[in-house]
Amino acid sequence: MRIDIMTLFPDTVNAVLHESILGRAAKKGIVEINCVQIRDYTDNKQNQVDDYPYGGGWGCVMMAQPLKACLDAITAASPETARRCVIYLSPQGRPFTQETARRLQRDYDQLVLVCGHYEGVDERFIEACVDEEISLGDFVLTGGEIAAMAVADAVCRLVPGVLSDEACYTGESHWDGLLEYPQYTRPELWEGRAVPEILLNGDHARVERWRFRKQLERTRDKRPDMFAKLRFADKEDRKLLEEVRKGRDAKRLTEPLSYRAATEADLPDILRIVEEARASLRELGADQWQGPYPAAEHFRFDLARGECFAVFHGAELAAFFTLSTRHEVSYDAITDGRWTEGLEACVLHRAAVAKAYRGSGLSAYLLRCVEEQTRAFGLRCVRTDTHRKNKPMQKLLRENGYRYRGNIEVRCEPGHDTARQAYEKVLKK
Repeated sequence: MRIDIMTLFPDTVNAVLHESILGRAAKKGIVEINCVQIRDYTDNKQNQVDDYPYGGGWGCVMMAQPLKACLDAITAASPETARRCVIYLSPQGRPFTQETARRLQRDYDQLVLVCGHYEGVDERFIEACVDEEISLGDFVLTGGEIAAMAVADAVCRLVPGVLSDEACYTGESHWDGLLEYPQYTRPELWEGRAVPEILLNGDHARVERWRFRKQLERTRDKRPDMFAKLRFADKEDRKLLEEVRKGRDAKRLTEPLSYRAATEADLPDILRIVEEARASLRELGADQWQGPYPAAEHFRFDLARGECFAVFHGAELAAFFTLSTRHEVSYDAITDGRWTEGLEACVLHRAAVAKAYRGSGLSAYLLRCVEEQTRAFGLRCVRTDTHRKNKPMQKLLRENGYRYRGNIEVRCEPGHDTARQAYEKVLKK
């Protein structure tokens, strides 16, 4: 790929485009980027490139002669067989997109980028010499250099060999109509913010699915115009798209998250969230929390023992959980599996997220609070259970590093399903 940039400031453009990744690619001969001074092609002693417009008006217009002479020199120095496209960077052009970059890299061997200045360029040069006009967006720049550098960078990075691997650009924002998933690096915990557990467990298939979901969620939240255009042939992809679409009304976590031991004053909000969870479980067909349990007396028992915790989004109570260090007798009769031997565990008994926060990511934060509190209790194992039809909870547990351990029978009101699936997570030392 060869790119020639017609500019009044070649040194400035060269300094940017011959550094870092593009600079290394140019040294290897993978791409060729030339910045050509338009003033060198004027036909007057003053090296004049602009003049007043016919008909009057404010400012000056770049003259057609030096532009055409500069383009002719570039063309003469290029291979005769080159597939060439002359592009004028203009606020009147079509918006530049990733698809435009792909098309230019695919269809042409040489791009000539014309940088305008002042009040634009003589229209006759555009009519006679320009193949297409491109704009970075609905705003005006002092000159075309910034736009030309953006186009050159976006196109060149798609040339084979410029980046180390094709995945370096196919997984990025806009490649397939989606924004890129969030990225994390060391340390694992930074200023109270942890790397999502799913990225630490080594299950590549689950990581890829998580990343795809995050791409969908980010596109939905940040670029609803792009999200509305998404269509997938794969059945599982369509299912996930619909899940994300249904979660569009979830609150966004814009306030600080925190948790503390719950108090009697928190009980009304906790019971409201219980009723929301009860209704959701009913919709799932899960016979869990479908009787009077859990009720105020259960939470008052937890409060008295310091085992009930409230999770806040800013000042709003958004979730709760109960974490007990007491031995859970019903867990002793586990079937079809077994707990990790030799470990004392905290038991996550009652937990729920307010309806408005479902799909916001608060559930994962709640589980991180559970782990933090487990460590505060001096233990490093968490055990919990859920109904077999509570698929959202099962998915949440798996995505956050919990492992299915078998089946148990729990104590509950007569006439209700006592069967539960058991999950466990052993925390890192």
